[in-house]
Amino acid sequence: MSGTIAIATKEQGADTMKRLKQMILRMEANTKTYKEMYEGRIFVHHYAGTISPYEDFDNTYYRDDIGYRIEKTHKLAQDKPTITVSIPVKHLGITETGVAGADYCLRAFIPYIDELNEPLYNRNRPDSEKGKYYCYRPGGEVLCRNSVYFKVCPKKDYSIGSGGAVYLIPPEEIGEPELCLCLVLQVQLPERNLRKTLRMLTQDLPDMVDRYIEEFNLLEYTDALELERLQKDIRKWLRKSPYCAFLANGSILPREGGCDLPMKNAVPFTSVPEDEIEVCGVKGMGIKKGVTVITGGGYSGKSTLLEAISAGVYNHAWGDGRELCITDATAMGIVAEDGRSVKNVNIAPFIKWIPGQDTAHFSTERASGSTSQAANIMEAVNMGSKLLLIDEDRSATNFMIRDARMRELVKKEPITPFTERVRELYETEGVSTILVIGGSGEYLSVADRVYLMEDYLIHNVTEGAKRLDETIEKPQPTEPADWKQNRMLSGEGFTSFVPETGLERLVVTDVGIIYVGEEAIDLRMLSGLITQAQRNAVGYLIRHLEVSLNETKLDVRKKLDALYRRMEAEGFDCIFSNHFTECERFMDLPRKEDVLAAVNRMRRVMFL
Repeated sequence: MSGTIAIATKEQGADTMKRLKQMILRMEANTKTYKEMYEGRIFVHHYAGTISPYEDFDNTYYRDDIGYRIEKTHKLAQDKPTITVSIPVKHLGITETGVAGADYCLRAFIPYIDELNEPLYNRNRPDSEKGKYYCYRPGGEVLCRNSVYFKVCPKKDYSIGSGGAVYLIPPEEIGEPELCLCLVLQVQLPERNLRKTLRMLTQDLPDMVDRYIEEFNLLEYTDALELERLQKDIRKWLRKSPYCAFLANGSILPREGGCDLPMKNAVPFTSVPEDEIEVCGVKGMGIKKGVTVITGGGYSGKSTLLEAISAGVYNHAWGDGRELCITDATAMGIVAEDGRSVKNVNIAPFIKWIPGQDTAHFSTERASGSTSQAANIMEAVNMGSKLLLIDEDRSATNFMIRDARMRELVKKEPITPFTERVRELYETEGVSTILVIGGSGEYLSVADRVYLMEDYLIHNVTEGAKRLDETIEKPQPTEPADWKQNRMLSGEGFTSFVPETGLERLVVTDVGIIYVGEEAIDLRMLSGLITQAQRNAVGYLIRHLEVSLNETKLDVRKKLDALYRRMEAEGFDCIFSNHFTECERFMDLPRKEDVLAAVNRMRRVMFL
């Protein structure tokens, strides 16, 4: 393969998955549980012979020094094991690791899985009959994942005997644990076909892993790490700069219809000359903190630009087109979310009064468009977001604007429109806003910058917009708002157990709704959750917070901070449970802000 670097040759040994072969050959021909394989029962002989042979269990099987840990996915998928392949990084030539490195390794592994599946494919037969290999397939974003990671793993400490016997190797001959690349996949085993199962697990898969190692492209791996370093440098610069977003010249922002791939023949992004800057050797457009309006006609690219800015909270891999579109990592998309649950939120800065309600402590089971958008902003500010992203098309009109004629006609109006608070948010709280506006000129009077999109090209029209603004009557200044939120989550109702059953429930649907206990949490409006695997993680994270709860009230942010530190040290498996049959095994790490936003949408909890 072009660009392949010579790497260390794998150690050759007698163990070519012999123990797993013995295990499978001893199974009943029509087995559906594969119990023996999951248990990994062995009879251990001590290397010194001073201890009598004893029974133990080890579900990691080896070809040479490459481990294959075989685990049960869940109780309804006994014939679809989860397999973690542990490859010592010395075989790949890797000396430096990171999230981007792991991401590259997963993407490089996918073609080998596709090749394994080619001879198994038969459109007229189900996977359960013919067998299949499943590997997580990421989009353009680079995230911490439980489908691939680096981990220090112990070395194989035994040699294989007959009849399930193993002979321990003296510790001084084993050596220290070593860093491994861990690739996680699932395998659908063919029903009533042990011979094919044997070949899939002990021959085809290990052979393909060996090929993956031999053909590993270290140059491309290094390129992925170099891109990650550049992205980190730009993010570091952004945090200390007067800018909230950066878009590199040449970026491809539009996506192909129905997928997340860059659009073919799209117009590359080019900065306006007035706002072109150079960051870490990369030229592009910097969007300054403050209030920024993006406008333009229909299909001009203004929403595409906002979507690219929103996507910039995550790094992206080579080939995505938005590799160097970098945004403040705390940015939150704000929309009107009719029907969402709101619990004890101070929306008084936007809603002065509601009959029978204290808007400084507002609660409802079904928020309107304006009250939901107000709650979304207040929660985002409370979570520490320093950038709000708003598209007029997904907003409540009466929340966004109130023109001069309506002000004159309607004297008693409880809603303070966002136009009257957006500057205050920046000047008092340091929260910037980027708005896509197509039909309201009111925001021209409060914007620091105005950009016009035409045919996917951006133009700075701030000066012209300000001249137009001189003829428009400006709203009277409003009283300063209290932006503070003082809430604690009550432990009452915060549970993954369904009352009267004594059983837990966790279901993550592919339409963006997760069920935890009796809760149905709608995540469809959270733009920061971009993958199904992130939603899986949100479900497991909330469930873990609930089952570990030992307080009557809790600060969710502090608990989440501690849990993220634990996951960083121990990996995703500290929150995973194979007890749940309707939640997939693969997880991508979500932002804490999006987990908190999910908790805020729970209907059966109380915020004190």
